[in-house]
Amino acid sequence: RATRLTMDRQGIRQLAAEKLKLPTSPYRFAGNLAELEAGAKAVGFPCFVKPTMSSSGHGQSTVKNKNGLAKAWRLGIEAGRGKTGKVIVEGKINFDYEITLLTVRHAAGISFCAPVGHIQIDGDYRESWQPQPMSKIALKKAQTIAKKIVSELCGKKGRGIFGCELFVKGNDVYFSEISPRPHDTGMVTMVSQTMSEMELHVRAILGLPIPEIPCRPGASVAILAEGDMKNPTYEGVENALKQPGTWVRIFGKPEVIKHRRMAVVLAIANTVAEARKKAKFAASKIKVAEG
Repeated sequence: RATRLTMDRQGIRQLAAEKLKLPTSPYRFAGNLAELEAGAKAVGFPCFVKPTMSSSGHGQSTVKNKNGLAKAWRLGIEAGRGKTGKVIVEGKINFDYEITLLTVRHAAGISFCAPVGHIQIDGDYRESWQPQPMSKIALKKAQTIAKKIVSELCGKKGRGIFGCELFVKGNDVYFSEISPRPHDTGMVTMVSQTMSEMELHVRAILGLPIPEIPCRPGASVAILAEGDMKNPTYEGVENALKQPGTWVRIFGKPEVIKHRRMAVVLAIANTVAEARKKAKFAASKIKVAEG
């Protein structure tokens, strides 16, 4: 149930906003261009048009005015992960920052990792860091939202880690999306936490103890490749690793088709700002090229 709902933007948004009464951006669903035009008018411009079944930004558009709706409709219908015949149109929230709150449901209850701040471009993760500074009020609200939706998705027996994506504006927090697995923005936990998000997921599923989850300042930057490559190779890795406290994780994907995330650079430092600077510098040294 959790897997099905979290891949279905209509199902998860109705669960969050209509059943659980969680704060979200304004939204409408559309099954044709006329419905999309009416929905966009209701939520206002600029707005975001997304397939109801998709991930990693596939089929997503930012629409500034009504002239862009026809193109957004075609992209949303044609480029989604699944063919539902529907899109969601969302109004814009002028948030201060967005976070992923990694939330672990395990035998002893629910635990939270420190909030992960991140940057997404066209719905695709590019950079993340941990911990993201938040007010105590905003953090409490974020944890309350994540606990409510994770508990609903898990029922009595569900176990594992969830990536709960949230928008934060001052002390206000809005639910965006949730993934029933380790999250791409959470790759930073491979260096920022003593237990990575992957280890936490396995521990929860196997019923192993999950004590406190300590965190130190860390950052990640995605390595992207553009074009078509049948034998991608990685140049500059040795230069990226010259800085102390940096790592490179290559995903081992056998080919590149148009646009693909191929690796991630990780870094730790005394502060989040320093870790982000190190990760971005190291990432700038790496190039994916045809072998």
